[in-house]
Amino acid sequence: MGLTVEVGRETDGRWFAEVVELPGVITYGTTRPEAIMNAKALALHVIADRIEHGEAPTEIQGVTFKAA
Repeated sequence: MGLTVEVGRETDGRWFAEVVELPGVITYGTTRPEAIMNAKALALHVIADRIEHGEAPTEIQGVTFKAA
């Protein structure tokens, strides 16, 4: 399963990173790498939570991220 992280910058200077395949997974950081790292961490938490609740697809064997 590949996940795409889209990164951008707000007008106030904050960076944001959103995991496209997981609606609602968006984080902020003071730097681009921090925003990406936060998004990856949140995505893994969301996936783990879904697995715990039987909601994740069984084909998940690993996760790779690619920054857009």
